[in-house]
Amino acid sequence: MKLSNFGGLSGALANPETARIVILPVSYDATVTFKKGTSKGPKAIIAASIELEYYDEETDCEVYRLGIATLPELSSSNASPQDMIDKVKETALTWLGRKKFMVMLGGEHLLSLGMIKAHAQETKNFSILHLDAHADLRAQYEGTAYSNACVMRRAYEYAPIVSVGIRSLSKEEAEFIQTEHIPVFYAYQVKYNLESVIEQILSYLKEKVYLTVDLDCFDCGQMPSVGTPEPGGLDWYEVLKIIKAVVNEKQIIGFDVMELCPQLGLIAPDFLAAKLVYKILSYIFAPKEV
Repeated sequence: MKLSNFGGLSGALANPETARIVILPVSYDATVTFKKGTSKGPKAIIAASIELEYYDEETDCEVYRLGIATLPELSSSNASPQDMIDKVKETALTWLGRKKFMVMLGGEHLLSLGMIKAHAQETKNFSILHLDAHADLRAQYEGTAYSNACVMRRAYEYAPIVSVGIRSLSKEEAEFIQTEHIPVFYAYQVKYNLESVIEQILSYLKEKVYLTVDLDCFDCGQMPSVGTPEPGGLDWYEVLKIIKAVVNEKQIIGFDVMELCPQLGLIAPDFLAAKLVYKILSYIFAPKEV
């Protein structure tokens, strides 16, 4: 299925052969643990993106000028989680091999594993910055190792992780964090001492970073359209400040924005997600190429 292009772009700016940035929408939510509907997230993000201004006042740039191509949506109601992960990986490898900067829109968070596996094949010695309300570090959930609740446990098999915004986890996950010495910054720590947390995040991350954003990292007052909302989350400017600090000190090699679960008549969360994508791209490319 071919969606509209991100930002409503057309011509060479939306052609994946000529665009610097390639967006992969993935419609799938087979292992979502509570409220389904994230399969509709990519379409909602892209629809909202058409209404965005191209100029970003903070970076004084128009990142769309580099070209932002939107690939046909990956979707399958019948594919297994492992099959969808493999589809994401193979698609990502195709475009990474052509030196494109890739962004994935979802869709359930488990599919981030496909992007991470692709980057692990293309890039050595990177780390993962994980923004989320949930640790997602279970070894298994409901009899499978390939569940939303396990995505970061599987990702940890490919690269070290730094998790930020966490405010919901099991005892099993807490013990795994302690045993493996995984850097986790809980939401209350971000709220109470953001500057110190940012310094520590930077100290743990490697030079190259893959960024994965589960939209429930945001407080549910700002982002209610998620499958498993949690109170006490991060706000817009806290998230941006963290990401901007990482962009300034490290090299982000790719990112995803996952788990938008659109609600009828509630469009503000869709716009937040779309603007987050554009803002991150502005941070990454403004100092260098635009």
